[in-house]
Amino acid sequence: MIEDDGGQLALLKTKVRKTRPVAPSRPAPERPIAKVVVDTPLAHLDRTFDYVVPEKFHDDCQPGTRVRVRFAGQDLDGFVLDRVDETDHQGKLLPIKRLVSAEQVLAPEIAKLARAVADRYAGTLPDVLRLAVPPRHARVEAEERQERQEHQQERPAPGPWAAYETGPRYLDALARGETPRAVWTALPGEDWPRCLAKAAAATLAKGRGVLLIVPDHRDAARLDEACKEELGEGQHVLLSAEVGPAMRYRRFLAVRRGDVRCVIGTRAAAFAPVRDLGLVGVWDDGDDLHAEPRAPYPHVREVLLLRAHLENTAAIIGGFAVTAEGAQLVETGWARPLAAARDVVRRRVPRVVVTDDADLARDPAAKAVRIPHRAFEIARDALTKGPVLIQVPRAGYLPALACQDCRHPARCTHCHGPLQRGAPGSPPACGWCGRAAVGWECPNCGGRTLRAPVVGARRTAEELGRAFPRFPVKTSGGDKVLMKVSNEPALVVATPGAEPVATDGGYAAALLLDTWLFLARADLRAGEEALRRWFAAAALVRPGDQGGSVIVVGDPAGTALQALVRWSPDGYASRELGERQHAGFPPAVRLATVEGPSDVVQDLVDLAQLPPTASVLGPVPVESADDEEVFRTVIRVPRAQGGALSAALKGAQGVRSARKSPGNARVRIDPLALA
Repeated sequence: MIEDDGGQLALLKTKVRKTRPVAPSRPAPERPIAKVVVDTPLAHLDRTFDYVVPEKFHDDCQPGTRVRVRFAGQDLDGFVLDRVDETDHQGKLLPIKRLVSAEQVLAPEIAKLARAVADRYAGTLPDVLRLAVPPRHARVEAEERQERQEHQQERPAPGPWAAYETGPRYLDALARGETPRAVWTALPGEDWPRCLAKAAAATLAKGRGVLLIVPDHRDAARLDEACKEELGEGQHVLLSAEVGPAMRYRRFLAVRRGDVRCVIGTRAAAFAPVRDLGLVGVWDDGDDLHAEPRAPYPHVREVLLLRAHLENTAAIIGGFAVTAEGAQLVETGWARPLAAARDVVRRRVPRVVVTDDADLARDPAAKAVRIPHRAFEIARDALTKGPVLIQVPRAGYLPALACQDCRHPARCTHCHGPLQRGAPGSPPACGWCGRAAVGWECPNCGGRTLRAPVVGARRTAEELGRAFPRFPVKTSGGDKVLMKVSNEPALVVATPGAEPVATDGGYAAALLLDTWLFLARADLRAGEEALRRWFAAAALVRPGDQGGSVIVVGDPAGTALQALVRWSPDGYASRELGERQHAGFPPAVRLATVEGPSDVVQDLVDLAQLPPTASVLGPVPVESADDEEVFRTVIRVPRAQGGALSAALKGAQGVRSARKSPGNARVRIDPLALA
C-alpha cells in the first residue's frame, strides 16, 4: 500500500508475466539420430550416446564435428561419430544443444584408430581423442582458406639410400604405391633427415600421404629443413607444441582438409589426419619421448603400427640402434631389415676404444677429470683436428650426494628427496623441495661429510676447462641445448640426447664417461637404453679412416660395450629379445602394471576377468615422490591374449567407475620403464 499525490490510497496490483513454452525444435529430415562420444573420464561410459539432431543443425552437424550436449545434468563437449535413421534407445532422446563448429575435425579413420588405441591400452576413447584432436581456435577456422598449390612430386634418386643393400628397392616400392615395411639400422654419420625426406618424396610421387614422427623439436627442425630441400616449399607441415596452439591448429586443419599430404612432427602428430596415407615412419623409436605421459599412455611406435595395419600403409622404424620391439618385428616377418653390408659399416664407423675404470685408480691426475691417461692423449690429439664431444649421463653440477663414511645416499630430512649441489660453493639442497640441508647428518652412521658419487655436466666442463686450458668448453643440456657446433677445435660437454651436430664432417673424437651410471639403473631396458645413447653419440664422430675415435670409460666385458665396439645394434637387439622371451618380459609377452593404494589395486585385479594363462605378481610397494604409499601389481599374458588382458582391465575399471568406488589406480599396458 502506498499513498498517491491526492492523499488517496491505491492498491497496486502486481502483474505476473507468464512465460510462453518454447516449442521443441523439429528433428533433421534425414538421419535425425547422431552417435556422439561424450568427453567424460568415466570408464563405464566409454561408448556412444544417441542424440536428436535439430533441423537447424541438419546441414552442418556431420560426422567429425564438435557438439555440446546435455549429459548427466551438465553440458559436455563431444564429437559426432555418425548419423543414423533410428535408435535402439527406448526412452526419449535429448537434442544436441549446440553445434560448436561445422568443421569436421575428426576424420573417420582417426576415430577408428583412436578406438583401436583405447582398446590396446585399456583406456577410453575420449582420453585418446584429447590426444588426437588439438583444441579449437575459432579465429583460425574463420580464416580464408588458402588455395592449394598443386605440385607433382618427382620420383627421387636413391641418394644416401644407395649405401644400403635394399635401400633403392625400398624407395622403388614406395614409388609404385606398395606397402614395404622395414626396420632401418642407420649407418654412423648418416644424414637420416635426408633419407626420410627421400622416402617421403617417393611416396608423394605416387600421390599418397606421408607421416613421419621424431622424438623432439631439434630432430623435427632437422627433418623440416631436409623436407623443404627435397619436397619444395609448402609441400609439408610441421606439427609440434613448439609452433604454438594457433599455428598448430591452422596446420592441422590444412592436413584435415587435404591441402597438405605430408606431416612431420613429434608425439601428438601420430594422429594427424593425413589423407590417403601411404607411409608412416618413426625415428629413434627407443627414445622415451615417444611414450605419452597422459592416459592411456600410448607409444608412438605402436600407434603407427596400428595405423599401418588399419590403413594398409608402408612403414619404416629407424635409428642408429635397434630396439627389442624392432627385432621382434623382423623375427615375426612383419617387417624386413634395412641395413648396409658389413664392409660398408666398417668403412663408416669410428674407431672405438674401451678403457677400464681401473686406469683411473692407477692415475690420480686422470681420476680428477674422470678420463684415463690413454683417453686423455687421444682427446688432446683429436683437438688439433676438430671438436671433441664428451657425453656425461647427468646434467647439473653435483646432481647426487652421499655420505662420505658409509656411502648412504643423502636425503632431505623434510621430504626425503635427493640432496644435490647446484653450483660451486653453494650449500647442498634438496632436488625436490629446494630446502638447504644445513647441518646435515647421515641417519645411517651419523657422518656429517658429503661426497659426490655422480658428477654432472657443469662440473665436468669445469674440470675439463682446467685440463685443457687452451680450448673453449661448450655445454649442451638442460635448458640450454645447442643445435650445431662448428668444426673449430673445442670441447663440447653434453648430456644424452642433447649432443649438437658437428658441421663439416663430424667430431674428431667422442668420450663417453661414467658408463656404469647408465647400466646401474634398476630397469628392464637399462642396457638397451645405454647402448642407444652411446650409438647416437658415436654416430656423430668421423669414420675411423678419417681419424675419428670414440673412447669409452667402462668395463670392456659388458655386453652392451662389446656391441658398441663391434657396432652391432641388430645383434644386441636380437640377443635382448631372446633374453626377454626366456624371462617373460615385453615384447615377448603382453604385460600390464596396476599402481595405486593397496586396497584399490587388489580390488581392480579381483574384478578383472583375466585370461586363464595370466600370471599375477604382487602387489609390492614401489617408491613414490608423494607421501602416499603406492603398490604395484604386474600381470603377464602371452602376446596372443594381449587383447583379452586389456579388455579385462578396462572392464574392471568400468565396474569400479559405475560403483563410484573410492580411490584410483593407474593401469599401463607394456610400460616403457619397468624398474
